[in-house]
Amino acid sequence: MKNTTNRSSGFEKFASAVSKAAGSTTAFVMAFSIVIIWAVSGPFFHFSETWQLFINTGTTIITFLMVFLIQKAQNKDSLAIQLKLNELVASNELSSNRLVDIESMTEEEMQVVQKYYQKLSMLTEKEESLHTSHSLGEAQEQHNIKSRKQEIQDTKKAKGSENSAK
Repeated sequence: MKNTTNRSSGFEKFASAVSKAAGSTTAFVMAFSIVIIWAVSGPFFHFSETWQLFINTGTTIITFLMVFLIQKAQNKDSLAIQLKLNELVASNELSSNRLVDIESMTEEEMQVVQKYYQKLSMLTEKEESLHTSHSLGEAQEQHNIKSRKQEIQDTKKAKGSENSAK
């Protein structure tokens, strides 16, 4: 796979740069300074409607645009993190591959997976060794083994009942 670092679109680069800049100390100091200058200038403009409109309009426009820029940058970062996590899950033979691409599941499906992890947590609490590991696949396999054993016992009981009835 080729290195795609330089293949980002211009808008992605712009969104990332603006998002990083907006989160800097410099950006905060500049915004704070603008508000202070605006507040101090109030008496010179007699606290007019135009004076109020200036800050209201400016902050509204900047906020509106920043929401989209920051969301674009956040979406890209989130996708990158998800892909890295998917790679880790897929590459670890002890991990459950059911978790690869879990972000595309519905919320209800994720809640089912969460319940599995709660069960795994309870299993871990019962273990004496802190190094014992469980996975969703292992938990499902254990459940399947127990179910098969239960079916075999039920079948034996049923056959025993048939034999005693004859």
